[in-house]
Amino acid sequence: MVVTSLLLVAGLVLLVLGGEFLVRGAVRIAAHVGISPMLVGLTVVGMGTSAPELAASVQASFAGSPGIALGNIAGSNIANLLLILGSSALIAPMLVPRSALWRDGGVGVAATLALIVCGHTLGLSRVAGLALLACLVGYIVFAYRQERLGRDHSAAYDRATAMVEADPALTPRQADGETLWKPIALVLFGLVLIVSGGNLLVTSAIAIAAELGVSDEVIGLTVVAIGTSLPELATSVIAALKKEGEIALGNVLGSNIFNVLFIGGVTGTIAPTVVPPSILAVDLWVVLGASLAVMLFALTGGRLNRLEGAALVALYGTYTMFTVGAF
Repeated sequence: MVVTSLLLVAGLVLLVLGGEFLVRGAVRIAAHVGISPMLVGLTVVGMGTSAPELAASVQASFAGSPGIALGNIAGSNIANLLLILGSSALIAPMLVPRSALWRDGGVGVAATLALIVCGHTLGLSRVAGLALLACLVGYIVFAYRQERLGRDHSAAYDRATAMVEADPALTPRQADGETLWKPIALVLFGLVLIVSGGNLLVTSAIAIAAELGVSDEVIGLTVVAIGTSLPELATSVIAALKKEGEIALGNVLGSNIFNVLFIGGVTGTIAPTVVPPSILAVDLWVVLGASLAVMLFALTGGRLNRLEGAALVALYGTYTMFTVGAF
């Protein structure tokens, strides 16, 4: 059990490091070919920073473990809304632009409802996956137009900003005299780490579930979801410490949108799977409830205060205990 747990941790470390190398290299390649910094942030940074979650879900689906694949998506979104956003509000109460909250929060709610509909009809099939990816493209185009028109920042923009603030190396700029092979090598090295880490994580997570006598779902919803959400936790906490509550909130909302549309879309497209009945009946509805709770808290005063942050964290603790106990 100890060895398996260490292997799982090693898999998480490889995933995070691989994602870091991948995004750094991809950002520099994008700068080489002349893609605008705004578009780099919305696409390369936004998708690249989801690489750890993507690798975990895709490889779990290939391994025949939909509980880990879908549990990672649902569990990450729950952790984002309750644990990460709640912790950020405890550090520094955040003012919340209502228009942005309802717009991006509404997109997250719609994406979750779409996944629920898929679960009751097609499953996470190729058709469903392609439909989710099409919705993601539409959202990115919308976010890009919002920025071009100088309107309220989208969650996708705030997420990219949070990642760049946490790691300045992700800033879209081209180093003078740098050859293209260096960033390509970074991308390839990152991919190797991500694939290796994802395989190690999924294999050890399945083994731990067997050793503990629990289902794959509980491991996916808790251990895997929390582990792959650590970068979002770090970036939101950094934003909160800088009193940038809007960016911290946008990071969470943007991450949730990408989790469903990007990770769910790619997983369904290249590794179709089912949505486990327990996740369909309980956890995706918890995502919806948590989304609405955050929107309600912000609506009551236009901000998330420390008391509401504590309530969100307490709700996450309750959810985790229920999940572990229910399985």
